[in-house]
Amino acid sequence: MTKSRIRWTDLPGPVRAAVEEILGDRVVAAESQHGGFSPGTADRVRTAGGRRAFVKAVSPAQNDRSPTLHRAEARIAAALPPAAPAPRLLGSHDDGDWIALVFSDVEGRHPVTPWEAGELAAVLSTLEAMAGVLTPAPAAVVTTAAEQLGYDFGGWRRLADDPPADLDPWARARLPELRAAADRGLAALAGDTLCHVDIRADNLLIGPDGGVTVVDWPWACRGPAWLDSLLTLINVQVHGGHDPEALLAARPLTAGVDHADVTGVLAGFTGFFLDGARQPPPPGIPTVRAFQRLQGDALLPWLARRMG
Repeated sequence: MTKSRIRWTDLPGPVRAAVEEILGDRVVAAESQHGGFSPGTADRVRTAGGRRAFVKAVSPAQNDRSPTLHRAEARIAAALPPAAPAPRLLGSHDDGDWIALVFSDVEGRHPVTPWEAGELAAVLSTLEAMAGVLTPAPAAVVTTAAEQLGYDFGGWRRLADDPPADLDPWARARLPELRAAADRGLAALAGDTLCHVDIRADNLLIGPDGGVTVVDWPWACRGPAWLDSLLTLINVQVHGGHDPEALLAARPLTAGVDHADVTGVLAGFTGFFLDGARQPPPPGIPTVRAFQRLQGDALLPWLARRMG
């Protein structure tokens, strides 16, 4: 997770004023939140009148790509139907340099990892219901999962062109098969469900009543209804606690998906993580490469199991 995040007090005065205008009151307290990889702010704020909200803001000075992601999230969050298990967008400010998003505050904590059975069941049930709510995808979201993940799923091709010295021997011996599997996975991403595409424990909140809220939506796109459930199982494989293969067969959205399609999507993400991990860290996000390596290394045994 990022260790270089700026805070509410680091924001320029006009940006803070714009947020206060959205809230209709003066902010008197702000608590920076942990988790995630954005170097921008992530603050739970309280106004003089007691109103609470969540504010995230960033400029190119922290990371040149982050403002684009915030703008995408503003557009997507505004299009989410009320029944989606996501925070409500209260407003946004964009001055061409700084962009700030203001959401309803959601009380909760991230799921425990290694994953706990009850929390995992609640998350998977929520994602299954969410897929129904978000099918068809809102018209404002036009990007497809194949477009969103097209470059990422080319990771094995880039690894084959320039194999790192520490590439796992099993993977090194099967680079053509892994490239083909990832291509199959990319082709399997057709669908008209709005998929979050970045489901991990740190993008989920468990409320006091056990309800689940899905946060951070900048990558959302149109894809198959089962994709977010599969991403949760990838996170289970990374953090441990359960057998993702058994869960894959047991859950209604994933049980009937073609074996080769699932294997292909797993191959696509594994190649993306391992290829990304060897790149220089993005400005302001020094820890993301280590997390990509952790995920890639964790997925390889599951991928090998499925590919025989």
